[in-house]
Amino acid sequence: MRVLVIYCHPVAESFAASAHRTVLEALAEAGHEVTEVDLYAERFDPVMSRQERLEYLNTERNERLVQRYDDQLATAEALVLVYPSWWYGMPAMLKGYFDRVWLPGVAFDVTPDGKVKTDRLRQLRRILVVTTYGASWSMVRLVLGDPARKLIGRAIRALCARGCRVTWCVHYKMDRARPPELRWFLQRIRQATLRL
Repeated sequence: MRVLVIYCHPVAESFAASAHRTVLEALAEAGHEVTEVDLYAERFDPVMSRQERLEYLNTERNERLVQRYDDQLATAEALVLVYPSWWYGMPAMLKGYFDRVWLPGVAFDVTPDGKVKTDRLRQLRRILVVTTYGASWSMVRLVLGDPARKLIGRAIRALCARGCRVTWCVHYKMDRARPPELRWFLQRIRQATLRL
């Protein structure tokens, strides 16, 4: 399976980096064809320029600045996202990736009458999300409604193949996690990755 891994964390010694390595090792073990994108290492620019926004619906021109990323997305059969949740959402760098790469003509189409057609990414059959929160489950899910699950679990999944499976590996209360708990979570990530 062709797997696109999007990693978003600026610190090489972070727990997110350990999770990212775990994902890559499990994918290699399972024999998947992996394309890795490390947004910080690549210095991905998350800022949509004025010109990009003006050309957003112009599929002849909108992807020229991010063509490599668009090509990666167009061939992926599975997507793995590894990132920390900051302020109850994905880092700005990752949000900018979605804004600038998941474009009309790449992730979906907009008809002349303004309707959205979602048949561009039908080859994408699996999504694995690996993320951490400093807050508790109840704070994230019950109080805030977990904005990441709404974006990925509903909006992005709607663009993928019918029956696309989204698997979540989420660790809450990360700020208070102890080493045995972190080792257990890395094992959980490994198992979820092997099941892609």
